[in-house]
Amino acid sequence: MTAEARRRGSRSQAPAAERGGRDLKPLSSLAPLVRAHWGDAAAAFAALLISAASTLALTGALRFVIDKGFGAASRASLDETFLVLAAVAVVLALATALRFYFINKLGERVVADLRIAVYRRLLALDQGFFLKVGAAEAVARLTTDMTLVETMVGQAASVALRNLLTVAGALAMLLFISPSLTLCVLLLGPLVLIPLLLYGRRVRRLSSQAQERFGAAVALASESLDLVDTVQALGRERTMGDRFAVAIEAAFTASLARIGARAVMTGAVMILVFGGVAALFWLGANLVLAHRLSEGALTQFALLAILAAGSTGALSETWGEVQKAAGAMDRIDTLLKAEPAIAAPRRPAPMPWPARGEIALTHVAFAYPGRADLPALKDFDLTVRAGERIALVGPSGAGKSTVFRLLLRFYDPCEGTVRIDGVDLKSADPAEVRARIALVAQDAPLFSGSAAENLRLGRRAADRPRLLAAIRAAQAEAFLAALPQGPDTHLGDRGRRLSGGERQRLAIARALVRDAPILLLDEATSALDAENERLIQAALDQAMQGRTSIVIAHRLATVLKADRIVVMDRGAVVEQGAHAELIGRGGLYARLAELQFGVEAA
Repeated sequence: MTAEARRRGSRSQAPAAERGGRDLKPLSSLAPLVRAHWGDAAAAFAALLISAASTLALTGALRFVIDKGFGAASRASLDETFLVLAAVAVVLALATALRFYFINKLGERVVADLRIAVYRRLLALDQGFFLKVGAAEAVARLTTDMTLVETMVGQAASVALRNLLTVAGALAMLLFISPSLTLCVLLLGPLVLIPLLLYGRRVRRLSSQAQERFGAAVALASESLDLVDTVQALGRERTMGDRFAVAIEAAFTASLARIGARAVMTGAVMILVFGGVAALFWLGANLVLAHRLSEGALTQFALLAILAAGSTGALSETWGEVQKAAGAMDRIDTLLKAEPAIAAPRRPAPMPWPARGEIALTHVAFAYPGRADLPALKDFDLTVRAGERIALVGPSGAGKSTVFRLLLRFYDPCEGTVRIDGVDLKSADPAEVRARIALVAQDAPLFSGSAAENLRLGRRAADRPRLLAAIRAAQAEAFLAALPQGPDTHLGDRGRRLSGGERQRLAIARALVRDAPILLLDEATSALDAENERLIQAALDQAMQGRTSIVIAHRLATVLKADRIVVMDRGAVVEQGAHAELIGRGGLYARLAELQFGVEAA
């Protein structure tokens, strides 16, 4: 992904991370994923119950130690009380460890399954989807949104449930110990908690601002480092450094505000909480003096009140996380339910076998989504016989690449039909259609991995001899042999260890490995120098033998050898014929030849 895409992604992700509606219905989509791993879910829930019960039981054990242990008549009785306390602590520790393990395992597993499902859905969606929802936004759903869901499943849900159980259990025990003191706590609690919750919102808002500004600084650094050669060529290292410094200072200022607010909140927490505890102990001490409560019961009551207050405060935090996850899951669920506009019909028409490679576009009209007023093709007709070599030429925007996209069924025509081997592509399975086509694009896209892995994307089952034959035919043997592990050398992100010409030759080798009956070449030699172009052209000539080939090219080496040259302008065919014939007509092709090829055209 480019730096610009990452920059846009960082901007689109921030709102996604911050928003989360009150509607929790989208989270129900996680239920099937959780049920698929019910064993881990059951183990996590059991550990959660034991952990919550042990936490509450720990206060009872401490009461037992104070009331019975400290006043014990013998050393053995004292030891017994502390053994009870230790046993409860051990159970609590084991249950907490098991809860942490199983709930985090469940969260990781559910999100891993969800990521796979989302990624598979993204790969199945049509090109029109990515015109409306950019790649950066799609990646945000795989990263930021998924992280929010993972936090909810693996942590927030468990913490919320544990806190609910703790609050409910603590209140029940408080009422049992002292109903009157419990009433005082219920009246005193809101006076302590409400100011903290309100100020906590300010701290969260300042934290979001700090994260957003830091994200902007990181995006700026990512973009400038991705384009470091351009920065250095323009001599703007100092300028970019200054811009980054300004962005970091803005992030620092926002962080300083967050730190100050958190410091105030910390002080307020200590004053309010300890003041509340002191008031509670004062009331309880009076009950102890009146012999209405034991020292151990007062200690247990205070601990339970603190547990209940802390759990109530934590519930507000986890509720915010759950709401954010619901907003993220809503976006993810929308994507999972998206249906590709280009898909196989319920009963796809079978493609004939063996493939012939015949192509026919009849009265085709097409405009890209959102650009209905700018048609790319208008009443376009083209018939290509099996094994014929066709060259498409014309000015930029004439619709040449659109023809390729329709043949690959990235889009369906608005009007007219596109047929391969007599089958209307709308009635065919796109996977079967694309299996008959090999494409060499102008920008020669490669993937991270080795050259051999990139070639096997053309044909997964290709053996080593087939790969090496394609490498030799594409004139890629010499530069691959110079790499440390030859064809098995990792080529870096998008093959950046290779030059443009080397990437182009690997893309051609990948098309040769595919061995499809139809070959589409979109400026396949544009990145090559004259010598390499001559070598590659020889390989392409051999590859095109016996195959239907359509070439988008401006160079005469390809155009002259075409069986037919189809001249396009404004989405329509304006001329057809051989090179000499079209030159003699003095039409658009002759003008393009004069402008683009100069003396060679004559």
